[in-house]
Formats: sequence, C-alpha cells, structure tokens
Amino acid sequence: MDTEAQPTERDRSLPPDPEDSSGAPGPEGRSRSALVSRFADGLPGGRITLTLLLCLLFLLAVNVLVARPFEIPSGSMEKGLRVGDRVLVNKLAYTFGDGPARGDVIVFDGTGYFGDADYIKRVVGVGGDHVVCCDGEGRIRVNGRSVDESGFLFPGDSPSTVRFDVVVPEGRLFVLGDHRGSSSDSRDRLGSPGGGMVPVEKVVGRAEGVVWPFGRVGRLEPTDAYVTVPAGEASAHAAAPTGGGHG
Repeated sequence: MDTEAQPTERDRSLPPDPEDSSGAPGPEGRSRSALVSRFADGLPGGRITLTLLLCLLFLLAVNVLVARPFEIPSGSMEKGLRVGDRVLVNKLAYTFGDGPARGDVIVFDGTGYFGDADYIKRVVGVGGDHVVCCDGEGRIRVNGRSVDESGFLFPGDSPSTVRFDVVVPEGRLFVLGDHRGSSSDSRDRLGSPGGGMVPVEKVVGRAEGVVWPFGRVGRLEPTDAYVTVPAGEASAHAAAPTGGGHG
C-alpha cells in the first residue's frame, strides 16, 4: 500500500507560507521595477541614459543648493588664482553661522554695484570697519591696525596706489583683488552709488579651493593677516569716502 500522504483539498487551498524565503519580489516590488524598466525602455540608450540623467539632476541640485564651480575670468586675484582656474564656491558657508569675515575670498553678484556678472574678491572690511590707505609704511589699516597682506598680494604690488578713508556700512563689504595693480574693486567705486561696498546679500558663497586644472587642485588656505584687527565701530564722524580709479 502506498503510504505517502496525499494532499487534501484543504491543503491545496492554504495560503503561502509567510516564512517562504524564495526571494521572489512581491507585487509592490514588481510594480516599481516594471515602472523603472518601462521608463528606461522609452529612452534612447535605456538604463545607461537614465543613470546619466539621474547623475545630472543630482549635480544640478548640488550646484543650486550647496556648491558651484566658478571660472576665474581675469588676473585680479593673482598670485593665488590664475585666469582659467575653476574654484569651488561653498554656497552654504554663511547660511548657518556668521557672515563673511575679513580675509575671506568670496564670489558675489555685482549687478547694480560692479556690473551684471559674478565677481571674486577678498574681503578687507566688514560692516562698521574703518579702512584706510595707507599708513606710513604703505600698508592698509583697518580699525587703527596695520595689516600685513604680503602673504597673498601679487609680487611687486603695493597694497594700493589709491588713497582712501572709508567706514563700511552695516550689511556691506569692502572688497579688493589680490593683484591690486590689475583689479577693479571697491576702490574704483568710492564715489558711485553704494560707495563700492558690496551688500552681504549679494554674496554667492566662499571660494574653498581650486578644482581645475588638475595640476593646480588644492585648498585656498585661510589668511591670518587680519586676526589682530579689532572689531569695528561705525562712526558718524568718520571721514567721507575719497579716491578714484586705481592705477
């Protein structure tokens, strides 16, 4: 007699074993996979094109929200940055903390103040600072303290050939290029609306380092030239802006 148990009708109607580990995707998993497959099949190149599109969207989101590349258009920031260098601009640098500080290299929107383009300069004075050129040794003085800028100035350049004596309004920045002999900056606009001062809200972000060309990749080292400068105090008796275009 055959002793093997025969399945009953009840056995055949039982639901699948919940502990079944066959690995087969459920209906929801199959639906998602099918949706991706259908979308990819509708693109030239299929999944490869889809992957490239997703990468592009990711990079676009990073560019808009976090960081963006900026190509150096002129020699105004030599010796540190050369024409054609691409720097990475940190757009979140001032979002959750303090604003731009003296010595920071920033990218800002010059529309209405410098020109309809983005510019890159070094912050020399922040709101409330009294910035003067120059002391008896030809150095720029900020809040009564002379600043040694030799660590980043273009070799052979003086701190400025233009004399000025300004107080930076709150919410504004006084900016200069490192190649003072080849930079159009706050000195050139002392007599124009805004007095050559860049509104903080126009700042795109802080330049963090060179990302191209490959041979120049590296971090922009922060400067300690301004660490001994005391906090500024806006003064109603400060000298009015003077000066003109730089030489």
